[in-house]
Amino acid sequence: MAPSPRTSSRQDATTLPSMSSTFWAFMILASLLIAYCSQLAAGTCEIVTLDRDSSQPRRTIARQTARCACRKGQIAGTTRARPACVDARIIRTKQWCDMSPCLEGEGCDLLINRSGWTCTQPGGRIKTTTVS
Repeated sequence: MAPSPRTSSRQDATTLPSMSSTFWAFMILASLLIAYCSQLAAGTCEIVTLDRDSSQPRRTIARQTARCACRKGQIAGTTRARPACVDARIIRTKQWCDMSPCLEGEGCDLLINRSGWTCTQPGGRIKTTTVS
């Protein structure tokens, strides 16, 4: 007697492949979303690390590292005390105050050797920033 061909009467037998393709479509979309979210939009910056050292009395040393995605002709700099993309000419000529690095109401002055700038608050407190 020859074996009879088997036919499946299960209703979920045809949904298994579509469930599998849905799973993979979801995984591809999730990985694309993760890859897209790690990219910065052109002309923007984000702070990656921020270290503060308050071991000396009346003095706080802060170091921050920023990641920027600047447009052509721009370079990473500081605007209103936040990392930003600024005109590359400002960095080349060391005219730091042209990028408006201080907060609103603070005065900006170049250091004598142009290695950075100071932001002077109305109360007389001075914040010094050096570029390295």
